[in-house]
Amino acid sequence: MNSELGSTLKRPKRPDKSNHKMESLMGGRRENEKLPFWRRYIFSQDHKVIGIQYGITGLCFLLFGFTLMMLMRWQLAYPGKPLPLIGQFFPETAMISGIMLPEFYNQLGAMHGTIMVFLGVVPLAVGGFGNYFLPLQVGAPDMAFPKLNMVSYWFYFVGGVVMIASFFVPGGAAQSGWTSYPPLADIAPTGQTLWLVGMAFLINSSLLGSLNFIVTTVQLRTEGMSFFRLPFFVWAQFVTAFLLLLAFPPLMAAAVLQLMDRLAHTSFFMPSGLVVAGKVLEASGGGNPLLWQHLFWFLAHPEVYVLILPAMGIVAEIITCNTRKPIYGYKALVYSALFIGFMSFLVWAHHMYLTGMGTKMSAFFQITTMIISIPSVIVLTTMVLTLWGGSIRFNTPMLFAIAFLPMFGIGGLTGLPLGLAAADIHLHDTYYVIGHFHYVVAPGTIFALFAGIYHWFPKITGRRMSETLGKIHFWSSLAFINGIFMPMFLQGLAGVSRRLFDPTQYAHALSTQPLNVFISICAWLLGLAQIPFILNFFGSLFWGRRTGQNPWEATTLEWAAPSPPPHGNFPKPVRVYRGPYEYSAPGRKKDFWPQNALEAD
Repeated sequence: MNSELGSTLKRPKRPDKSNHKMESLMGGRRENEKLPFWRRYIFSQDHKVIGIQYGITGLCFLLFGFTLMMLMRWQLAYPGKPLPLIGQFFPETAMISGIMLPEFYNQLGAMHGTIMVFLGVVPLAVGGFGNYFLPLQVGAPDMAFPKLNMVSYWFYFVGGVVMIASFFVPGGAAQSGWTSYPPLADIAPTGQTLWLVGMAFLINSSLLGSLNFIVTTVQLRTEGMSFFRLPFFVWAQFVTAFLLLLAFPPLMAAAVLQLMDRLAHTSFFMPSGLVVAGKVLEASGGGNPLLWQHLFWFLAHPEVYVLILPAMGIVAEIITCNTRKPIYGYKALVYSALFIGFMSFLVWAHHMYLTGMGTKMSAFFQITTMIISIPSVIVLTTMVLTLWGGSIRFNTPMLFAIAFLPMFGIGGLTGLPLGLAAADIHLHDTYYVIGHFHYVVAPGTIFALFAGIYHWFPKITGRRMSETLGKIHFWSSLAFINGIFMPMFLQGLAGVSRRLFDPTQYAHALSTQPLNVFISICAWLLGLAQIPFILNFFGSLFWGRRTGQNPWEATTLEWAAPSPPPHGNFPKPVRVYRGPYEYSAPGRKKDFWPQNALEAD
């Protein structure tokens, strides 16, 4: 490393084009030029402002989607009983005397899944954290295409507003599940049309954002930042961008075809002889509902890794920083992320074993599903081995990051039976699937997102969040979130369907009804457990303890920028001399060695 450093320092100095590049990325304006409020904070082209916009909007959508779930839990725990206090405020199409109608329950289920995945977790993990920190970690002054970055956020915002507005149209919001399966979705009320329009906006937002991430990572890395000096967080966002870029176009095509079925009376997904309300539906027919499933799951399974890869990147940054040692197996982590990205396109039909695809195709997708679990195990193993022998700081972000490991482990382990066709016959569309998927996303990805918020809050605001409130938030959330999803495995093994409006109407589900009451109570308590986070978040903006530039004594480049970073990120161009995780290097007085620090520093 010393010889490499010496040869780097002796290299002839290149013409400094950084000022020109920075001015170009700022839309042709100087750094000290003042912009009006609406251009600085609303239609901003600064990646940090856009990242904050994504983050705040994503958190609001997460809260809204969580609220929809809490309404559903009342119906499941106490079916046929009036919703207390707020039941009277719903329209007659949703409630009768405060009692939830089945159609409204289906709307809540479809929109909860859509909002949490497409409007909450992905925009926060990719649009929020990725937008804010990827340019900082590669040493760039901004994203490669600032205007496209701005357009990407506003496409996302408009798509979210259109989807939420569907609750107020005749017939209510989409009610065909978050998967929008035809032919049910083809004959659903107007809300389904708005769902498709909103999805088109969200898809275009993701395509623009992913292009920006890829070009920024490849083209705007600062001097000395080779690919294997990139933090793992950047690698995770880089692979995620390729997943979004390649997987969303098939869903875009499917959404257009379903819109044609609904508005132009085509029959891409409408089969012949469909009977609706006792009458044969007048349609040209000949369509294939399974075509939608193939197009949807070709996106939706890579989407699972769009959810989890950024979370892995966040957790890796926090664990290595708080163990004060280099991350174990950095290259193994990178190659695992690349392999996950490649294999995620070869497993989609394990969601479709019950469609009668045949034993040979089932065998292929079973094999690929088992193979893709291997790199996930490697990622978890490297993070656990990083903890071994570390001088661990048990602060709030570290608690959330450590909890991510067993929670994601449970989610992955319980997914293996679903990847086998024989087991999936019994478990498909039961609460077992709900428990498995939510262990990956809720105590998995969302815990990682909370860890990221606590970890990078000082960089974004220059202040630290309260450790006391943070630990109250963590321990209460950990207890209640397991109280929600662990009993669902028992319900699923008992054969309880995930979409029952009233489980007490079925003999096999009646014996598990006490679990529904317990799950619902835990869900409402989990909602209360978020109050300390909300108070901590907004209170710390004004009264949080001020921090220096690098309060965690971390090594990656974002901590070389002031807190909060100015427009342009760095006062002067930075240069990288080593890898991202030089902690506890032998022979050094300090236990961290920043990427941009000279050997003598």
